[in-house]
Amino acid sequence: MYAMDGFELNIFETHRAAHRVPLRLDGLALTTMLRGKKVMHLPNRPAFDYLPGESVVVDKGELMEIDFPDACPCQPTQCLAVAIAPDTIRHTIDLLNERYPKAEAHQPWKLQGPEHAHLTNTPELTDTLGRLVAVARTTDVNKDVLAGFTLQELLVRLMQTQARQLIFHDYARHLTTHRFAAVVGYIKDHLTESLTIDKLSALACMSKATFFRVFKREFGLTPVEFIIRERLGEAKRLLRHPLASVADVCLRAGFNNLSYFQALFKKYEGVTPGAYRKQMVA
Repeated sequence: MYAMDGFELNIFETHRAAHRVPLRLDGLALTTMLRGKKVMHLPNRPAFDYLPGESVVVDKGELMEIDFPDACPCQPTQCLAVAIAPDTIRHTIDLLNERYPKAEAHQPWKLQGPEHAHLTNTPELTDTLGRLVAVARTTDVNKDVLAGFTLQELLVRLMQTQARQLIFHDYARHLTTHRFAAVVGYIKDHLTESLTIDKLSALACMSKATFFRVFKREFGLTPVEFIIRERLGEAKRLLRHPLASVADVCLRAGFNNLSYFQALFKKYEGVTPGAYRKQMVA
Protein backbone atom coordinates (compact mmCIF):
# COMPACT_ATOMS: atom_id res chain seq x y z
CA MET A 1 0.00 0.00 0.00
CA TYR A 2 1.17 3.55 -0.76
CA ALA A 3 -0.63 6.39 1.04
CA MET A 4 0.06 9.88 -0.33
CA ASP A 5 -1.55 13.31 -0.42
CA GLY A 6 -4.92 12.96 -2.13
CA PHE A 7 -4.92 9.22 -2.80
CA GLU A 8 -4.11 5.73 -1.61
CA LEU A 9 -2.73 3.08 -3.93
CA ASN A 10 -3.08 -0.65 -3.30
CA ILE A 11 -2.12 -3.76 -5.27
CA PHE A 12 -4.26 -6.76 -4.35
CA GLU A 13 -3.05 -10.27 -5.17
CA THR A 14 -5.13 -13.43 -4.72
CA HIS A 15 -3.59 -16.92 -4.81
CA ARG A 16 -6.61 -19.19 -4.53
CA ALA A 17 -10.10 -19.46 -5.93
CA ALA A 18 -12.80 -17.71 -3.92
CA HIS A 19 -16.36 -16.46 -4.33
CA ARG A 20 -18.29 -13.42 -3.16
CA VAL A 21 -15.32 -11.83 -1.36
CA PRO A 22 -16.53 -8.45 0.00
CA LEU A 23 -14.44 -5.31 -0.40
CA ARG A 24 -14.98 -1.60 0.27
CA LEU A 25 -12.47 1.17 -0.41
CA ASP A 26 -12.07 4.60 1.17
CA GLY A 27 -12.81 7.27 -1.40
CA LEU A 28 -13.88 6.91 -4.99
CA ALA A 29 -11.61 4.26 -6.48
CA LEU A 30 -10.29 3.42 -9.92
CA THR A 31 -9.48 -0.29 -10.02
CA THR A 32 -7.56 -1.89 -12.88
CA MET A 33 -7.02 -5.57 -13.59
CA LEU A 34 -3.37 -6.50 -14.09
CA ARG A 35 -3.45 -10.33 -14.17
CA GLY A 36 -6.01 -13.10 -14.10
CA LYS A 37 -9.79 -12.88 -14.05
CA LYS A 38 -12.45 -11.71 -11.64
CA VAL A 39 -16.20 -11.75 -11.72
CA MET A 40 -17.55 -8.50 -10.27
CA HIS A 41 -20.84 -8.15 -8.42
CA LEU A 42 -21.79 -4.49 -7.96
CA PRO A 43 -25.08 -3.13 -6.56
CA ASN A 44 -28.02 -2.93 -8.98
CA ARG A 45 -26.28 -4.41 -12.01
CA PRO A 46 -25.63 -7.90 -13.43
CA ALA A 47 -22.35 -9.63 -12.62
CA PHE A 48 -19.64 -9.25 -15.27
CA ASP A 49 -16.20 -10.64 -16.09
CA TYR A 50 -13.31 -8.34 -15.21
CA LEU A 51 -10.16 -8.90 -17.27
CA PRO A 52 -6.67 -7.37 -17.77
CA GLY A 53 -6.80 -4.13 -19.76
CA GLU A 54 -10.06 -3.10 -18.10
CA SER A 55 -10.94 -0.75 -15.23
CA VAL A 56 -13.90 -0.35 -12.90
CA VAL A 57 -14.81 2.86 -11.07
CA VAL A 58 -16.49 2.35 -7.69
CA ASP A 59 -17.98 4.99 -5.40
CA LYS A 60 -16.69 5.62 -1.90
CA GLY A 61 -17.83 2.83 0.40
CA GLU A 62 -19.60 0.93 -2.39
CA LEU A 63 -19.68 -2.80 -1.68
CA MET A 64 -17.91 -4.94 -4.23
CA GLU A 65 -18.37 -8.69 -4.09
CA ILE A 66 -15.73 -10.47 -6.11
CA ASP A 67 -15.29 -13.99 -7.47
CA PHE A 68 -11.81 -15.32 -8.21
CA PRO A 69 -12.67 -18.40 -10.28
CA ASP A 70 -9.20 -19.19 -11.63
CA ALA A 71 -6.80 -17.87 -8.98
CA CYS A 72 -4.05 -20.25 -7.82
CA PRO A 73 -0.44 -19.92 -6.52
CA CYS A 74 0.95 -20.45 -10.02
CA GLN A 75 -1.50 -17.99 -11.58
CA PRO A 76 -2.50 -15.32 -9.05
CA THR A 77 -5.06 -12.62 -9.73
CA GLN A 78 -3.61 -9.12 -9.44
CA CYS A 79 -5.50 -5.81 -9.33
CA LEU A 80 -4.47 -2.19 -8.82
CA ALA A 81 -6.76 0.15 -6.87
CA VAL A 82 -6.35 3.93 -6.57
CA ALA A 83 -8.67 5.43 -3.94
CA ILE A 84 -8.93 9.19 -4.54
CA ALA A 85 -9.92 11.81 -1.97
CA PRO A 86 -13.13 13.74 -2.79
CA ASP A 87 -11.38 17.12 -2.49
CA THR A 88 -8.85 16.09 -5.14
CA ILE A 89 -11.62 15.09 -7.54
CA ARG A 90 -13.62 18.25 -6.89
CA HIS A 91 -10.59 20.52 -7.35
CA THR A 92 -9.63 18.89 -10.66
CA ILE A 93 -13.17 19.00 -12.07
CA ASP A 94 -13.67 22.64 -11.00
CA LEU A 95 -10.38 23.60 -12.65
CA LEU A 96 -11.34 21.90 -15.91
CA ASN A 97 -14.80 23.45 -16.04
CA GLU A 98 -13.42 26.90 -15.30
CA ARG A 99 -10.45 26.93 -17.68
CA TYR A 100 -11.07 24.16 -20.23
CA PRO A 101 -14.84 23.82 -20.79
CA LYS A 102 -16.24 21.00 -22.89
CA ALA A 103 -17.97 21.47 -26.24
CA GLU A 104 -21.44 21.44 -24.70
CA ALA A 105 -22.01 23.86 -21.81
CA HIS A 106 -24.85 21.70 -20.44
CA GLN A 107 -22.50 18.69 -20.19
CA PRO A 108 -19.62 19.82 -17.94
CA TRP A 109 -16.65 17.75 -16.88
CA LYS A 110 -17.66 15.07 -14.38
CA LEU A 111 -17.16 11.42 -13.58
CA GLN A 112 -19.94 9.43 -15.24
CA GLY A 113 -22.39 7.29 -13.29
CA PRO A 114 -22.55 3.52 -12.73
CA GLU A 115 -23.56 2.73 -16.31
CA HIS A 116 -20.07 3.85 -17.40
CA ALA A 117 -18.16 2.32 -14.48
CA HIS A 118 -16.74 -0.64 -16.45
CA LEU A 119 -14.19 0.58 -18.99
CA THR A 120 -11.74 -0.72 -21.55
CA ASN A 121 -8.50 1.12 -20.81
CA THR A 122 -7.14 3.50 -23.42
CA PRO A 123 -3.36 3.56 -23.98
CA GLU A 124 -3.28 7.01 -22.36
CA LEU A 125 -5.06 5.82 -19.22
CA THR A 126 -2.79 2.78 -18.94
CA ASP A 127 0.32 4.94 -19.36
CA THR A 128 -0.80 7.41 -16.67
CA LEU A 129 -1.58 4.60 -14.21
CA GLY A 130 1.89 3.18 -14.77
CA ARG A 131 3.52 6.53 -14.08
CA LEU A 132 1.44 7.01 -10.93
CA VAL A 133 2.65 3.64 -9.59
CA ALA A 134 6.24 4.55 -10.48
CA VAL A 135 5.98 7.90 -8.65
CA ALA A 136 4.41 6.25 -5.59
CA ARG A 137 7.31 3.80 -5.38
CA THR A 138 10.09 6.36 -5.78
CA THR A 139 12.08 7.90 -2.93
CA ASP A 140 12.27 11.30 -4.65
CA VAL A 141 11.84 14.11 -2.12
CA ASN A 142 9.38 15.76 -4.52
CA LYS A 143 7.22 12.64 -4.91
CA ASP A 144 4.09 14.22 -3.37
CA VAL A 145 4.20 17.09 -5.85
CA LEU A 146 4.87 14.76 -8.78
CA ALA A 147 2.14 12.39 -7.61
CA GLY A 148 -0.33 15.28 -7.36
CA PHE A 149 0.22 16.29 -10.98
CA THR A 150 0.04 12.67 -12.16
CA LEU A 151 -3.15 12.09 -10.17
CA GLN A 152 -4.77 15.10 -11.83
CA GLU A 153 -3.77 13.71 -15.21
CA LEU A 154 -5.22 10.34 -14.22
CA LEU A 155 -8.58 11.94 -13.48
CA VAL A 156 -8.53 13.74 -16.83
CA ARG A 157 -7.64 10.51 -18.65
CA LEU A 158 -10.41 8.68 -16.81
CA MET A 159 -13.02 11.26 -17.82
CA GLN A 160 -11.74 11.23 -21.42
CA THR A 161 -12.02 7.43 -21.45
CA GLN A 162 -15.60 7.63 -20.19
CA ALA A 163 -16.36 10.31 -22.82
CA ARG A 164 -15.09 8.00 -25.55
CA GLN A 165 -17.34 5.23 -24.29
CA LEU A 166 -20.27 7.62 -24.10
CA ILE A 167 -19.91 9.26 -27.53
CA PHE A 168 -17.79 6.92 -29.68
CA HIS A 169 -19.72 3.75 -28.81
CA ASP A 170 -23.21 5.12 -28.13
CA TYR A 171 -23.31 8.19 -30.35
CA ALA A 172 -26.82 7.51 -31.70
CA ARG A 173 -28.35 8.33 -28.30
CA HIS A 174 -26.69 11.76 -28.24
CA LEU A 175 -27.13 13.04 -31.79
CA THR A 176 -29.49 15.84 -30.71
CA THR A 177 -27.60 16.85 -27.55
CA HIS A 178 -23.90 16.65 -28.41
CA ARG A 179 -22.28 18.09 -31.53
CA PHE A 180 -19.44 15.58 -31.45
CA ALA A 181 -21.93 12.69 -31.57
CA ALA A 182 -23.02 13.94 -35.00
CA VAL A 183 -19.36 14.15 -36.07
CA VAL A 184 -18.66 10.61 -34.85
CA GLY A 185 -21.76 9.32 -36.64
CA TYR A 186 -20.69 11.00 -39.88
CA ILE A 187 -17.18 9.52 -39.64
CA LYS A 188 -18.54 6.01 -39.05
CA ASP A 189 -21.00 6.33 -41.95
CA HIS A 190 -18.41 7.71 -44.41
CA LEU A 191 -15.29 5.85 -43.31
CA THR A 192 -14.13 4.99 -46.84
CA GLU A 193 -14.56 8.54 -48.12
CA SER A 194 -12.30 11.57 -47.84
CA LEU A 195 -12.86 13.03 -44.36
CA THR A 196 -11.55 16.56 -44.02
CA ILE A 197 -11.29 18.73 -40.92
CA ASP A 198 -13.14 21.41 -42.91
CA LYS A 199 -16.18 19.14 -43.27
CA LEU A 200 -16.07 17.80 -39.70
CA SER A 201 -15.61 21.21 -38.09
CA ALA A 202 -18.55 22.55 -40.11
CA LEU A 203 -20.70 19.69 -38.77
CA ALA A 204 -19.67 20.71 -35.27
CA CYS A 205 -20.36 24.42 -36.02
CA MET A 206 -16.82 25.33 -34.95
CA SER A 207 -13.76 26.83 -36.55
CA LYS A 208 -11.15 24.25 -37.58
CA ALA A 209 -8.75 25.28 -34.82
CA THR A 210 -11.41 25.20 -32.08
CA PHE A 211 -12.82 21.89 -33.30
CA PHE A 212 -9.40 20.23 -33.35
CA ARG A 213 -8.46 21.58 -29.91
CA VAL A 214 -11.74 20.84 -28.10
CA PHE A 215 -12.13 17.38 -29.65
CA LYS A 216 -8.67 16.38 -28.38
CA ARG A 217 -9.34 17.95 -24.97
CA GLU A 218 -12.61 16.08 -24.57
CA PHE A 219 -11.52 12.65 -25.82
CA GLY A 220 -7.75 12.60 -25.45
CA LEU A 221 -7.04 12.08 -29.16
CA THR A 222 -7.34 14.21 -32.29
CA PRO A 223 -10.06 13.79 -34.94
CA VAL A 224 -7.42 12.42 -37.31
CA GLU A 225 -6.31 9.84 -34.74
CA PHE A 226 -9.94 8.83 -34.22
CA ILE A 227 -10.44 8.33 -37.96
CA ILE A 228 -7.26 6.23 -38.15
CA ARG A 229 -8.37 4.04 -35.25
CA GLU A 230 -11.83 3.56 -36.75
CA ARG A 231 -10.35 2.58 -40.11
CA LEU A 232 -7.90 0.19 -38.46
CA GLY A 233 -10.78 -1.34 -36.52
CA GLU A 234 -12.63 -1.93 -39.79
CA ALA A 235 -9.44 -3.35 -41.32
CA LYS A 236 -9.10 -5.83 -38.44
CA ARG A 237 -12.70 -6.93 -38.97
CA LEU A 238 -12.10 -7.47 -42.70
CA LEU A 239 -8.80 -9.30 -42.14
CA ARG A 240 -10.63 -12.02 -40.21
CA HIS A 241 -12.01 -13.22 -43.55
CA PRO A 242 -9.56 -15.83 -44.91
CA LEU A 243 -10.03 -14.84 -48.56
CA ALA A 244 -9.49 -11.09 -48.11
CA SER A 245 -6.25 -9.75 -49.55
CA VAL A 246 -4.34 -7.07 -47.67
CA ALA A 247 -4.59 -4.72 -50.66
CA ASP A 248 -8.37 -5.17 -50.82
CA VAL A 249 -8.74 -4.61 -47.07
CA CYS A 250 -6.63 -1.45 -47.37
CA LEU A 251 -9.09 0.09 -49.83
CA ARG A 252 -12.26 -1.19 -48.16
CA ALA A 253 -11.16 0.24 -44.81
CA GLY A 254 -10.68 3.73 -46.28
CA PHE A 255 -6.92 3.82 -46.89
CA ASN A 256 -5.71 4.69 -50.39
CA ASN A 257 -2.02 3.85 -49.96
CA LEU A 258 -0.96 0.27 -49.18
CA SER A 259 2.45 1.14 -47.72
CA TYR A 260 0.92 3.78 -45.44
CA PHE A 261 -1.77 1.31 -44.31
CA GLN A 262 0.80 -1.38 -43.52
CA ALA A 263 2.99 1.04 -41.58
CA LEU A 264 0.06 2.38 -39.54
CA PHE A 265 -1.25 -1.12 -38.83
CA LYS A 266 2.16 -2.24 -37.56
CA LYS A 267 2.50 0.89 -35.43
CA TYR A 268 -0.88 0.51 -33.72
CA GLU A 269 -1.28 -3.27 -33.62
CA GLY A 270 2.34 -4.41 -33.30
CA VAL A 271 2.10 -6.80 -36.28
CA THR A 272 1.67 -6.44 -40.03
CA PRO A 273 -1.80 -6.85 -41.58
CA GLY A 274 -0.70 -10.14 -43.12
CA ALA A 275 0.53 -11.51 -39.80
CA TYR A 276 -2.66 -10.39 -38.08
CA ARG A 277 -4.78 -12.22 -40.67
CA LYS A 278 -2.76 -15.42 -40.16
CA GLN A 279 -3.35 -15.18 -36.40
CA MET A 280 -7.08 -14.70 -36.85
CA VAL A 281 -7.69 -17.48 -39.39
CA ALA A 282 -5.27 -20.05 -37.96
